[in-house]
Amino acid sequence: MEQQPPSPPPPTKKPHFLVITFPAQGHLNPALHLAKRLASSTTADVTFCTATMAHRRMFPSLSSPTSPIHHNGITYIPFSDGTSSSSSHHPSDANLRSFMLQIKQLGSNHLTSILQDFATSGRPVTCLIYTIMLQWAGDVASDLGVPSALYWIQAVTVLSIYHHFFDGYESLVVSHAKDPSFPISFPSLPVFQIRDLPSFVTITSPEEPFFDILDGLRNLFDDLSRRRRAGGKPRVLVNSFDELEMNALASMEEHVELITVGPVVQEAAEGETGDMFDEDEKKYMEWLDSQEHKSVVYVAFGSVHKMSKEEIEEIGKGLIESQRPFLWVVRKDSRWEDVNFDGEEKQGMVVEWCQQGKVLRHKAVGCFVTHCGWNSTVEGLFHGVPAVAMPTWSDQVTNAWLMEREWGTAVKAEVGENGRVGPKELARCLEIVMGEGERGVQIRMKAEMWKEKARKAVGEGGSSWKNLKAFAC
Repeated sequence: MEQQPPSPPPPTKKPHFLVITFPAQGHLNPALHLAKRLASSTTADVTFCTATMAHRRMFPSLSSPTSPIHHNGITYIPFSDGTSSSSSHHPSDANLRSFMLQIKQLGSNHLTSILQDFATSGRPVTCLIYTIMLQWAGDVASDLGVPSALYWIQAVTVLSIYHHFFDGYESLVVSHAKDPSFPISFPSLPVFQIRDLPSFVTITSPEEPFFDILDGLRNLFDDLSRRRRAGGKPRVLVNSFDELEMNALASMEEHVELITVGPVVQEAAEGETGDMFDEDEKKYMEWLDSQEHKSVVYVAFGSVHKMSKEEIEEIGKGLIESQRPFLWVVRKDSRWEDVNFDGEEKQGMVVEWCQQGKVLRHKAVGCFVTHCGWNSTVEGLFHGVPAVAMPTWSDQVTNAWLMEREWGTAVKAEVGENGRVGPKELARCLEIVMGEGERGVQIRMKAEMWKEKARKAVGEGGSSWKNLKAFAC
């Protein structure tokens, strides 16, 4: 009997990652940078998915705001969010609850269709990566048998704080929510005061602003616990690196499989940023080129916080008092009719929006006055720029603590009785960071040290580089 040749092995399924994120700038940036890193460093197919309102802003020239597009090796496809064809910005805080419910309902249905369409077209998604506030995306993946991983886009320290808060420490924290100096000791973490914890954990009533965000975080951590009980630790990608948060990583080892892949920041060669804000037409990079080495103060407070008239006036006075050149980002929605920047622009430049990665990379920038959002924090570390920390809410206060106390790369500005950082305090902090005093020298040395460690982690053979390679296989 003639022997038949062995059957060829079944074709190997090509990895296909779908990265899905909430339509806010602070979520889009790390998610898009991760998608680009996956596309550039692996052979996998990569799809990036966010709500229609953000997709429309990212690609304003599309004939239809819901059209998918293939660009630089990544497929971009939106999920439905129910917004009008003209809407392109995040809803107000008052409408957050209805918006969250809306994108969960519409987004779940649309994501199901997207995953099914990819499967029938021969390009099945082999792993769905979802960011915080989109827990429902992980549920959709589970229902369809698609492996998934959470992408935690804040500090591992903050992840650990939330985990312990929802796992036995909530009553202690809430009972002392009005005592900012009360000490809290979580397992394997430094001792924090209440004022240093993410602001959401001090919410005590459903009537308080942002209760829905706290509730969403509770659901997320409940879901991680359920997945762990169902068999195996859930995978969580984190935008951090091993040396930066060793204690926090150790504190979570038994609960989740943490995969450090950071710092995930804009690469110099990336080009497009996915910004939902229009870049200022002022030639701020040329202006930076004209400034002396490490002489410029860069001031930016992210994409969410709307500054009051008083904040703007006091920051402006503090910058002028510092007698240092500065580049200050004041978004259009934070500009008041009766506030002009004539005095400030004799000493520096005020822009509505800029490419932050390019600015922090510039040799003229010597200090970053920051709100301490996690994206800004890791960008500052990656580029070795020391900081003046001016946090306002959420995880920012914890990040500021880490920057000043744990890593030694920043000075945290103290707020006055009116809850704002005064002009003299800002000028004082800038003098510490940029002056010739011993503390400033140490801060700048630490900033340079962490820059080298961060770049080593994501460079070829580094810990985060290896982790991403192993995850993508």
